[in-house]
Amino acid sequence: MSEPILPAELADVLAVDAAALRSTGSAGFGIVDTGFVPKSFARLLAEKLATARLLLGDDVDLGSGSVLRKVLELAALEDARHWAVAAAVYDNSYAVSATGDGLTRLGEELGIPRPYQQARGTITLKLAAPLPAGRNQLTLPRGARLSTPGGHHVALDETVVLTAATPQRTPAVAAFHPGPSHNLDPAQPGQRIDRWNRADTLLADLDDAEQAAGSELVQITHTAPLTGGELQVGDVRYRQLLLAAPRSVWTSEAIGLAVATVPGVRQVQVFDGRGGLDLNQSIFGNFNFIERVFSTERDLGNPYYFSVLVAPTAAAIWEGPDGLQAAVESVIEDLRPVGIFAAVERAEEVGIGVEADLVIRGLPLPTGSKETVNASTAATELRARLHARLRRYVDELPFGEPVRVAEVIWTLMNEPGVADVRDLRLVRFPADSATLVTGTAPTGDGVQRLAVGANAVLSANQVPVYVDRDDPRPFRIV
Repeated sequence: MSEPILPAELADVLAVDAAALRSTGSAGFGIVDTGFVPKSFARLLAEKLATARLLLGDDVDLGSGSVLRKVLELAALEDARHWAVAAAVYDNSYAVSATGDGLTRLGEELGIPRPYQQARGTITLKLAAPLPAGRNQLTLPRGARLSTPGGHHVALDETVVLTAATPQRTPAVAAFHPGPSHNLDPAQPGQRIDRWNRADTLLADLDDAEQAAGSELVQITHTAPLTGGELQVGDVRYRQLLLAAPRSVWTSEAIGLAVATVPGVRQVQVFDGRGGLDLNQSIFGNFNFIERVFSTERDLGNPYYFSVLVAPTAAAIWEGPDGLQAAVESVIEDLRPVGIFAAVERAEEVGIGVEADLVIRGLPLPTGSKETVNASTAATELRARLHARLRRYVDELPFGEPVRVAEVIWTLMNEPGVADVRDLRLVRFPADSATLVTGTAPTGDGVQRLAVGANAVLSANQVPVYVDRDDPRPFRIV
């Protein structure tokens, strides 16, 4: 004898009224104000059970062991699959909700293919000769550029410090240009990473040391291929590009989108002084609305300019015929109307460091004095993870956005093992990209150690850059 229908299932069945059974039964489902709402398997099964009771009578056997119940369950499952497919088709018709291949096809219709990621890997750096007198270390900052005989560009993805005690390191590197063409294989001709890009100002410390030594100091060994260049960016980043894409020929958004896809551009902002308010103008915020208008009439004898503020990545070289400025100007040249010119400006980069005392619980730290604990391998690895978290937070801040102490503390507290953050202060470094990532302690003119709890306030044309110093001072375990 089959089992009777359960009370909970009976309630679901009775909830499906006779009017819904004799109609489509889709009220509240399908295309609604909030999008597409598919019917669930439970709803579909309840409707089929109610229909069976209506047609065959209340005494029909719909228990979990009956044949009719199994047939209705199979039909409801297939219907649920159809509803799921219909929901996916609807969602993939809009950039705000499409995913995967659907989002890729929408981008292709807009003429914006899904960008590729940067190939990544490791190389080995080793001191080939003793450091010159007066030097106890050689710092190769994150973003320092290397190249291959075939003209491929690669950058260090972490700061490297070589000393007599640690003359060899195996740092991570990332290809400057995205795509599978930079899955560099040292076994292929012209793809071995074996030289520095001497046009890079981040190599000033290496140049000075080699001039003092009279010979090359760092040996580069590339044995394992770089991988990941064939992968494409995720849906979140790609969706941001598509939603920012203009639907007209000449807009500031069109310029911003084109510049944002140039390799080496971290952020971009377009200021059209004639078409809108230019925050960089000194007169902004000082208008007397009774006595004057927003701007004077255009001088027809002078060309029309708009400003493009660019924040480069750490690996970007700004000047030179192959520099980032020239690449940005080349992209804009194909988009700007006749008689309208772009003034490409480099954002003022402000280095931001962090100093704090940390209370650690649950991590295998050695016993002993505070100096012993802070110099341990576990503490060094913890600091590296904290640097990575803070770099992601700071690098995502837009132009003029302050670095807030509360958000820094929240970022640090998300690291497992960090129980408390005390006496946190921000350190503001000079706006010189060549000194931002040297890994040295804050010294010299222009360095500001802000008060405990004070935010680092930036102007409209400034962008923060995180300074990951390679010493225990930023994060001291207490």
